[in-house]
Amino acid sequence: MSPAATVVPVVVRFDRVCVERDGRRVLEDLSFSVRERQVVGIVGPNGAGKTTLLRALLGLIPVTAGRIEVLGGPPGAARGEIGYVPQRHTIAASFPATVRDVVAMGQLGSHGARRRERKSSRARRAAAERALARVGMASFADRLVGRLSGGEQRRAMLAQALCASSRLLVLDEPTIGLDLPAEQAFYALLRELQRESGLAVIAVSHDLLALASAADELICINRTMHVHGNPDEVVHSHALREAYHCEFDFLAGELHHHERLGRGA
Repeated sequence: MSPAATVVPVVVRFDRVCVERDGRRVLEDLSFSVRERQVVGIVGPNGAGKTTLLRALLGLIPVTAGRIEVLGGPPGAARGEIGYVPQRHTIAASFPATVRDVVAMGQLGSHGARRRERKSSRARRAAAERALARVGMASFADRLVGRLSGGEQRRAMLAQALCASSRLLVLDEPTIGLDLPAEQAFYALLRELQRESGLAVIAVSHDLLALASAADELICINRTMHVHGNPDEVVHSHALREAYHCEFDFLAGELHHHERLGRGA
């Protein structure tokens, strides 16, 4: 087999991207790529520009300099082809939508208007049920989404994202508000789905150590790129200390805590 035949396609590419908001440089000279079948974690301290990075990737804000390519085109054109799990918001217990309804909504942004019109409600329902089965939530389809636990709601939102895209998932603080067992279960499920389908996944999280256990690569930013590479190397790098400044001592304590949990201590 020739070397060209083994190249894994690039799904997302940032090329020297700069973003300014209200006259202030929020992202500067940011370059990285994400390939098919990769889980890439984006981490950094509060105010580092992680949310701005996601908004630029989704085509919601313009870049000041540089270029972003998503699924072979500009971010705005690709927005409807990305499965997106936003930060958790509280859903009222009486919210009048079933889990199946909410998951089916993921298909509304994933196709052109004409294709959406042709897709019957029965087909959308079937696709939603397949996605729920993939995340282990088939038995929850008829429940009100507001009655689910935090971890169950996260799985439902993941199923919705799977309905939207079979190539790229973007997750914004996907485990915020979850306890440690639910967080670990969510990331284990994400890895399983990624291996089964070959998805590319970009996950932004304040929880560096939990994300490191699930990612193939970690990117640490604080306005600009500080370190990018193998999660274990990133977690123990001096560049990470520089990015987090005074927050690093807290992170080091958390690292030892996670390592003890991993050994069953």
